[in-house]
Amino acid sequence: MMRFPVNTYNLVILWVMELREEAEHMMISTKGRYALRVMVDLAEHMSCSYTPLKEIARRQEISEKYLESILKVLVKNGLLVGLRGKGGGYRLTRDPSLYTVGEILRLTEGGLAQVPCLDEDESSCDRMGSCRTVEMWRGLDKVINDYLDGITVADLAERIDEGNYYVI
Repeated sequence: MMRFPVNTYNLVILWVMELREEAEHMMISTKGRYALRVMVDLAEHMSCSYTPLKEIARRQEISEKYLESILKVLVKNGLLVGLRGKGGGYRLTRDPSLYTVGEILRLTEGGLAQVPCLDEDESSCDRMGSCRTVEMWRGLDKVINDYLDGITVADLAERIDEGNYYVI
């Protein structure tokens, strides 16, 4: 796992990771993690041609059926383009440096809010106006989003000295 210098962002991220271990609903799903793996895989194997689903599934050790459901979401939202038939497969629609981890996880996870009152899909809490903790949760939400939006697929795909890399 990559070692980061100690700073406020990293301490908060470590705290969130600990919270996620305790609260199942706060974890990044397999779908989100696999989507990141697929995007990194396609970035590492970029070419003018399309990469077949079978090839991605083999390299990432993901079932073809499950991978297909993830790829559909990524294609539908314009992160990938797919081509059917002979010579078909998938490829990125833009340079790997233009995709952020935050963008991919928000898409596959439906958001990254740590509490329901900040989730865009949830109706506002009746106590929002008098809540003493909502600003703290907003701050945490900002730190998480800023952190994940600061890491690109290109960053993850970049091969660095052994022992100094991201693990998804």
